[in-house]
Amino acid sequence: MRVILCGYYGKGNGGDEALLASLLQMLPNNIQPYVLSGNPSETEKRYGVQAGDRLNTFTILQAMRRSDIFIWGGGSLIQDATSLASPFYYAGLMGIAQKMGLKTIAWAQGIGPLNHPITQFLAKQCFQGCTAVSVRDGRSAKIVTKWDIPFTLAPDPVWALETSPFPGLENLPTPKVAVSFRPHPQLTPSRLEILTQALIDFQKATEAFILLLPFQPIKDLKIAEFIHQKLPDHSQILTIENPRVLKGVFGEVEMVIGMRFHSLIMGAAEKCRCFAISYDPKVSQLMTDLKIPGWELSKLPEDANLISQIWIDNYANGEALLLDKIEFFRERSLIHQEVLHSVLEGIGNRK
Repeated sequence: MRVILCGYYGKGNGGDEALLASLLQMLPNNIQPYVLSGNPSETEKRYGVQAGDRLNTFTILQAMRRSDIFIWGGGSLIQDATSLASPFYYAGLMGIAQKMGLKTIAWAQGIGPLNHPITQFLAKQCFQGCTAVSVRDGRSAKIVTKWDIPFTLAPDPVWALETSPFPGLENLPTPKVAVSFRPHPQLTPSRLEILTQALIDFQKATEAFILLLPFQPIKDLKIAEFIHQKLPDHSQILTIENPRVLKGVFGEVEMVIGMRFHSLIMGAAEKCRCFAISYDPKVSQLMTDLKIPGWELSKLPEDANLISQIWIDNYANGEALLLDKIEFFRERSLIHQEVLHSVLEGIGNRK
C-alpha cells in the first residue's frame, strides 16, 4: 500500500522531524510511504523514502491518485495561533484526500489553539471525515470529545523514538546542561538578557557545560549565538538535523532548560531533569502532565539572580522521571502505532 505522510516535514524543525522519524518507525513493513516535504531531496536522503514538494499541487494530486491512505500528523498542525495559513493548508489537503476516496488518519494530533470560528469549522469537518483519530494530550482530547468524534489518546510518539549517539559528544566537558530557546513575541530583548545573565550565573555556580540546541536553526540559531557569545568558553552550539541523534544528545545531559516542546519530551525520556519556559498551551499542558517546574514566558521573573538560583536548586535537588514512569510513557506512546496498524492492516486485508 502507498501511504502519503503529511506534516510540517522538511522545514528544519527538530520536533517535527522527530515526529516524522517516529511515524516511519511505527509504520508496518509492507507500507510504501510518500512524504510531503519542504525539502524532498533531503527527506529522501535522510529517511530512505520517496518524497515530494509539499507546495506543488500537481505533485500532491498525482501522489493522491496513486495512494490508498493519507496520514495527517503529528503535532500542532491544526492551530491558528501563528497564522491562519496552517489550518487552511492542512485541512485543505485532508479535505481533498477525503474527496478523492483515500482513507484518512489524523495521527498524534496536538489540536489548537483554534481562536477563529472558520478554523474551528474546518478542523471539525476534517476530523469527522477521518477513519481514525489519535491525539497526544488532554487538551486535544477535550476538543474532539466536544465535537463527538471517536479518538485514541496517547503520549507524544517521540517518547518511543529510537536514539543514535552524537559523535564526539563524550569529548566535551561534563557535566552538561542542554538549553533550547526559540523566538517569540514575549521573549523580548530584555527577557533574553535576563535569561542569558541567569545562565551565566548558573554556569559559574555549577561549572556545567552548556549545550545550545537550536531545534529550528532558521529561527533559533540567533538566540543560541547570542548566548554563546556571552559564554564562549563554557558553551557550544549543536545544530543537529537527524532527530534520533538529537534525542540521543539528551542521554548525555544532566538537565534541560527548554522552551521547545520536544526538547522537554526528549529530555524527560532520556532521564534528564527538566525546567520549562512555556510560550504555548501545549508546553503548559506538558508541564502539568509531567510535573515539570518552570514559568509561563509572560510571567518570567525580572530578577536574573532569582532565576539562576531556582535553576541551581533544580540542578542540585530536582528529580528526573523514574524509569518505570519513562517506560510507561514510552509504552503508552506506542498506542499511536497500534492505531496505524489497525487501520492499515484492515484496509490491506480488504484489498
